[in-house]
Amino acid sequence: MHDRGLKLGIYGDMGTHTCGGYPGTNLDQIETDAQTFADWGVDMLKLDGCYSNESVQAEGYPRMSKALNATGRRIAYSCSWPAYQGGLPPKVNYTQLGEICNLWRNYGDIQDSWDSVLSISDWFFKNQDIVGPAAGPGKWNDPDMLIIGNFGLSTDQSRSQMALWAIMAAPLFMSNDLRTISSGARAILQNKAIIRISQDPMGVQGKRLLKDKCGIDVYWRPLSDNGSALVFFSRRNDMPYRYQISLSKLNYTTGLYKMYEVFMGKVGTVEDTSEFTVSVNPSGVVMLYVFPPVKHRQFHGNAKLHGPAHFHHHDLDNAIPPSFL
Repeated sequence: MHDRGLKLGIYGDMGTHTCGGYPGTNLDQIETDAQTFADWGVDMLKLDGCYSNESVQAEGYPRMSKALNATGRRIAYSCSWPAYQGGLPPKVNYTQLGEICNLWRNYGDIQDSWDSVLSISDWFFKNQDIVGPAAGPGKWNDPDMLIIGNFGLSTDQSRSQMALWAIMAAPLFMSNDLRTISSGARAILQNKAIIRISQDPMGVQGKRLLKDKCGIDVYWRPLSDNGSALVFFSRRNDMPYRYQISLSKLNYTTGLYKMYEVFMGKVGTVEDTSEFTVSVNPSGVVMLYVFPPVKHRQFHGNAKLHGPAHFHHHDLDNAIPPSFL
């Protein structure tokens, strides 16, 4: 497996049994299990919390962290601890989690349905001011797996999950059958631009800026090299909606901006104060990578752009700099 460039992950449970009823890791087995995983060449451990209690979890999750480190093998450590404590302070100590875990499940399990995706993303953005600051390089909030390529999501909803997970700086774990996945689902999962946004090295989790009464939500994430990502998401279920906005209304500074639409592969330019329009499908998204601003005079002297941004098709490698890819 490692010879093929793949990593090996394993599932365990800080309790007497796993959620599926298999043997778990009791407190007196932590060090033995950690060393066994290292001996097997495991690269990641996801440790669930079924069939345990608060005191066992409070002792066991930090102990497993120390035990994994003591093996000398680099093993990513995924903790389900906060999900069993309601996901929020004061019961959840995100400072401690960031010191002992590489990623953690905050909320309930995802199901193969749009309602499940929406429920999870809504919880994270409702609590964004609490859980967002906990994330960063080496310590990530995990809203659970991508279900793109299964049965519960339409193409637009699949794009929405990918975009919202990227805004959340979420780990990208696929839950599908690669033998039967459609070319459309594969294209979404392999989109270079959106993966680069998700994996941005600055590691800042994004947030919801607006929840418009028309049914459009606007999300934003700062990125390296003074770039940013914007997502326009439709909660509507009727028809595509033409949403008009300006970058200045989203607190962007003065300047001329180039924007790359990550799913359609189009590039446009717009001035910060100029209104532009995005057409968002029901339960779908428009996702933009926004380049750093350039002063007006560097492009057109004292001239300014007016009206909507004009997007046009553009080759991906030429549309965004090599550092972005």
